[in-house]
Amino acid sequence: MSLPAYRFCLPLLLVLPPAAFADTAPAATAAPDVATVAEATRRAFDVPGIAVAIIKDGQVVLAQGFGAREAGKAAPVTADTRFAIASLTKAYTSAALSILADEGKLSLDDRVVDHLPWFQMSDPYVTREMRLRDLLTHRSGLALGAGDLLFWPTTTHDTREIVRRLRHVPLETSFRADYAYDNVLYAVAQLVIEDASGLSYGEFLHQRIFQPLGMADTVVNADHLPAGADVATGHAKFDFTDLRPVPPMTWSNNQAAGGIYSSVNDLAKWMRVQLDGGVIGADADGTERRLFSADRHRAMWEVVTPIRVPAQPAVPALAPALPQFAGYGEGWSITEYRGQKLVSHTGGWPGMVSRLTLVPGLDLGVVVLTNQEVGAAFNTVTMEVLDHYLQAPDTDWVAAYAEAVAKSRNAADEKWEGHQRARDRDSKPSLPLSRYAATYRDPWYGEVVIALEANRLVMRFAHTAQLVGELEHWQHDTFIVRWKDRALNADAFATFDLTPDATVRELRMEAVSSLTDFSFDFHHLRLAPVR
Repeated sequence: MSLPAYRFCLPLLLVLPPAAFADTAPAATAAPDVATVAEATRRAFDVPGIAVAIIKDGQVVLAQGFGAREAGKAAPVTADTRFAIASLTKAYTSAALSILADEGKLSLDDRVVDHLPWFQMSDPYVTREMRLRDLLTHRSGLALGAGDLLFWPTTTHDTREIVRRLRHVPLETSFRADYAYDNVLYAVAQLVIEDASGLSYGEFLHQRIFQPLGMADTVVNADHLPAGADVATGHAKFDFTDLRPVPPMTWSNNQAAGGIYSSVNDLAKWMRVQLDGGVIGADADGTERRLFSADRHRAMWEVVTPIRVPAQPAVPALAPALPQFAGYGEGWSITEYRGQKLVSHTGGWPGMVSRLTLVPGLDLGVVVLTNQEVGAAFNTVTMEVLDHYLQAPDTDWVAAYAEAVAKSRNAADEKWEGHQRARDRDSKPSLPLSRYAATYRDPWYGEVVIALEANRLVMRFAHTAQLVGELEHWQHDTFIVRWKDRALNADAFATFDLTPDATVRELRMEAVSSLTDFSFDFHHLRLAPVR
C-alpha cells in the first residue's frame, strides 16, 4: 500500500495538501476529460477500477466507470457498480439525526444520557455533558482512532457492547479542546437513531433516505448485496507490495461510521439533494418537499471543530498553497480551494477508498470510488475535475501525488531502517517462551490470548478472527506479531514488561510501519496477564 488507507476517513486536509488561492474565474460548463485522467491515474497508482460521477447545476454531466471490477477479469466498472463507501456514510448518519430533529424526536443539543441513560465515557464530566452533536464532530477528547479495535477488523462485540466499553477507553485531551478523528462515537449515534426511530439503522436509512431519493442500489453492509450484483472487488498491496483481491467485509456493530455500499449513479442523487439544501421536489400544489430542513442543512455544513492547517504541504508539487481554514462539521469536512468552500469527505475500507466533494458556490459535486487502497487516486481525479470547473492553471496532479506517495514510502522505509539499526541481534528473550504464554486482558478491548504452539508463540485477539499471528523475536523482550492475513499491513511490535520477579506485568503493542492504518490502534491497549 502506498499511503495509509484512511479506512474510515480523515478529513481531506490530512490526505490532501490544500491547493492554491487564486482569483476565481467563471466556472467552465463543458464536462472535463475524466477518461484521460482516470486511465492515467489507474496506471500510475495500480488501481484496477474507478467510478466517477459529476453533478453540475442540478444535472448529472458524467457518471462512468473505468477499468475492471477485479484485476485480471473482464467485468468492467460501470456507473452502477457498487463500492464500499466507508466514511462517506457519516454524512448519512448526520442526516438521519437531522431528520429526527426536524420531527421533534431529538435535538442535536440533547445530552447523550437523555437518550441512552447507561452511556458512559471514562470521565464523569464528559459523560454528563456529551451532546448528540459531539458524537459527530471529533472533539470528545478521545485520541485518533481510539477504540477502533472494538469493531475493526470485524469483531464479535455488538453495538451496545462497544458503547458499554467506551467507559474504559481513556481520553487523551480535554473535552472539546482538540480535533481527533474517531469512529467509535458513531456507534453511539447509531443507537440513538435506533432508539428515537424504533427502526434499525439500516432500515431507517432505507426508508427515510434511500427510497425518497431513488437510491435503489444502495445498501447497508455487504451481506445485503443481492447475489450476482454489480459489485467491485477490493484490492490491497499485501505486505505493501503485491496487489491482490481482498474478501468483502461486513459488520453491523458500527454501521453508522462506514457501512454503506453504493454506486456513483446513486451518489449523484445524494449530491444533488445536498447541493439543493435538502429539497427533493414539490407536491402538486407546489409545496416544497424536503429530506431535512434548511436550518439542519446549514448546521451540518458549519464548522464545529477547527482543524489546524499544516505549515507546509506534503511535497512542494502539492503546494499551490494552504487554505485559510479547515474544520469539521456534522459528518462533513469543511475547507476551501481557490476561494471556494468545499464540503467533503473521504472513505476507506479493505481494498476500497473514496472521496465525495461538493462546491456549493459552483453548484458542483464530484464523487470518485476506487477499488484499491491508495488515496492518491481519488485525489488526482477530484482535483482535475475541480480545476476544470474553476478554470485553474494546469497542474500535473498524477505526478504530484506520485511524489507524495514516494515520500510516504521512503519515510516508512527510513523508520524501518532505524529500527534495524537499533536492534540488538544477539539478545535473547528474558524468559522461556512458555512464560510469555497467557491470556491477557485490556480494559476496553477484552482478551488477547498468547499460546505456545509447536515451539512458537501465537497471538489471537479473542473477539477479532482476523487478528491471528506468530510472534517473531525481535530483541530482548520485544517480538513482532506477523499477522497471517497479509492484506492487513499491520504487523506490530509486542513488548513485555517484567516484574522484579521475572513475571510479565504488562504487554504493550504498536504498529511497525508508519503506513499502517490508524484504526489498528494497538498502541492504546494496556494488556495485563489474567491471574
